[in-house]
Amino acid sequence: MYLRDMRTYGRAALPLFRTAAQGQLLSKLFLQPDKRWTLAALARELNTAPSSLHAEVHRLEAAGLIKASEVGRSRLLEANPDHPIARPLVEVLRYFYGPPTVIAEEYDSVQGIEHLLIFGSWAARQAGEPGPPPNDIDVLVVGTASRSDVYAAADRSQQRIGITVNPVLASAQRWEAASDALIRQIKSSPTIDLTSALEST
Repeated sequence: MYLRDMRTYGRAALPLFRTAAQGQLLSKLFLQPDKRWTLAALARELNTAPSSLHAEVHRLEAAGLIKASEVGRSRLLEANPDHPIARPLVEVLRYFYGPPTVIAEEYDSVQGIEHLLIFGSWAARQAGEPGPPPNDIDVLVVGTASRSDVYAAADRSQQRIGITVNPVLASAQRWEAASDALIRQIKSSPTIDLTSALEST
């Protein structure tokens, strides 16, 4: 089964960014502009070692894309919204990295979710599989969440992302059943696991 969490996706963005780590780092800073991060917190969020991010942070800070401030003994990093390319950069980052963040945020308040996954063509493109740009995003919701709550969260996500979000509901029993053709297909294909991003499951 090809299963990744939301901290490790993004190969489709590699042609535009020097490294995957750079794209992921920029997305955290620019798509959450009101938040400031320590290097250690960013490393935990991106599931990597602080030492591996240090060089990327240094390059981006030298280029003026991010800025740092000292608060007590902590050095806090944030996006520089006044940089000349900040606005177009946000649009690029939102396209490549925004959907998982938005979907996780909108489903966070939905009770009864055991697993939340992006599957289908959007996940496949993010995994580096060739193909046309996806026109929609398929989301699997496993658990006991109500249909109305699941579809309402999909509608909110769609409004923010600008791409159709198609939710599929499945019980825990269906998720574990080897006889379900759709579940077998999902488990054998690229997915982005958003479950760890949910706080109110």
